[in-house]
Amino acid sequence: MKAVILLLAALTLTATAQTPKGKRARQPLPDTVEMRSVTLFSDGTRMAGDLYLPKGLKAGDKLPAIVLCAGTGGTKGGTQARLGPIFVEKGYIVLAFDYRGWGQSESQLMAMEQQPAPDKNNEMTLKVKAIRWPMNYTDQTADIRAAISFIAGEPNVDANHIGLWGSSYGGGLVTWVAGNDPRVKCVAAQVPGMGGGRAPAAIKYGYDLATKQARGEIEPVPIETGKLTGKMAVYSNMRVNPAKNIGFSALDAAAKINAPALFILAENEELSSNATVEAVQKSLADRGVPSSIHVIKGITHYGVYAEGFDEATREEVEWFGKHLKK
Repeated sequence: MKAVILLLAALTLTATAQTPKGKRARQPLPDTVEMRSVTLFSDGTRMAGDLYLPKGLKAGDKLPAIVLCAGTGGTKGGTQARLGPIFVEKGYIVLAFDYRGWGQSESQLMAMEQQPAPDKNNEMTLKVKAIRWPMNYTDQTADIRAAISFIAGEPNVDANHIGLWGSSYGGGLVTWVAGNDPRVKCVAAQVPGMGGGRAPAAIKYGYDLATKQARGEIEPVPIETGKLTGKMAVYSNMRVNPAKNIGFSALDAAAKINAPALFILAENEELSSNATVEAVQKSLADRGVPSSIHVIKGITHYGVYAEGFDEATREEVEWFGKHLKK
């Protein structure tokens, strides 16, 4: 029964991911590109970011910006590090970052003992547990919106021209954010997972789980009980909390998207549903929102990071060039 419950949790989130294989070494930056390490805050927690910019920017220069959002287990030093310089050389400022508790970002904290009364500065000392590698729409979409806020404040960024790029799990996240944050003016989602707590069974499961968490009948934050199973078990460090996914449906969010949206699909997708992505794109097209699907032939889900990388990137560069540089 426990295995069934955990599998349901993984499916509720949608079993999509960013390459679990070994990390690629960072490639040297082109001579025309610089990268700055930055700190951004999401609800008070520090997130680590890499800001990619063209060299030689002048005080009055204003460029469109793209925020890169990782899939399952992805970090700013992986696929985003490959993409950042490419987009910069096409005329953008780019922000890659690690979600809270992922990669180099600091963690949300859970108190392991009763909190003492705060002192006059509202400070206290107590034992806490770091929440590492969580997966939930509530927190990750908040992190993306914090990243948008950060880059909107960059002196050389045109805050009226901010785009989102997301892959796999991150592709579903950016789809949701594009439907709920009017600052997003263009979006590209590759092999996106459009899951979330949408199906009646998933909603009931999520609410039942939330009740048990709230009452302390199970772990208030799933650490032992939140491990991924099935095809997702390769991500042994990740933890999922379906109680935090209720109401976060990328498919429903599409009804509110007004920004041009591109979806890159793998012809032989084995982890998520191409049919669901096609339904999202159709809903946009029916409302007259510029949107497109590009299918990369002959690849499976992870092929978008390997043999399909160049083709996907060409399509994304063209899409942003057409719709974000206006």
